[in-house]
Amino acid sequence: MIKGVHHVSLRANGAAAYEKAIHFYTELLGCTMLRTWGEPGGAMLCAGNCILEIMANGPEQDQDGHWSHLAFAVEDVEAVTEKVRAAGYPITMEPNERKLGAAYPIRIAFCRGPLDEEIEFFKEL
Repeated sequence: MIKGVHHVSLRANGAAAYEKAIHFYTELLGCTMLRTWGEPGGAMLCAGNCILEIMANGPEQDQDGHWSHLAFAVEDVEAVTEKVRAAGYPITMEPNERKLGAAYPIRIAFCRGPLDEEIEFFKEL
């Protein structure tokens, strides 16, 4: 059911931390920008065999950011969601279609894993 890791998401606390993270991953580490969207800001960067998503909407806390979730690329968001639900794990977001910016349609769902980690099932449309 899982095709691979689609992206790992990092949340920055506001615009300044977001810009700092974008600079670090692009200018220092050489990740390439794939797409950006919205306010307060979101971006997907190519990090080799995985995408790094950076968002500026992190919670207020003492540290600058935290890892948000692991996103698996899947063919069928509904099938994976139902399998997880049947195993007794909580679904925190039912399957739905969204757009990142105006031109990047996706279908996603979220659940909590066995260690209370947040997991996203992600399909590019």
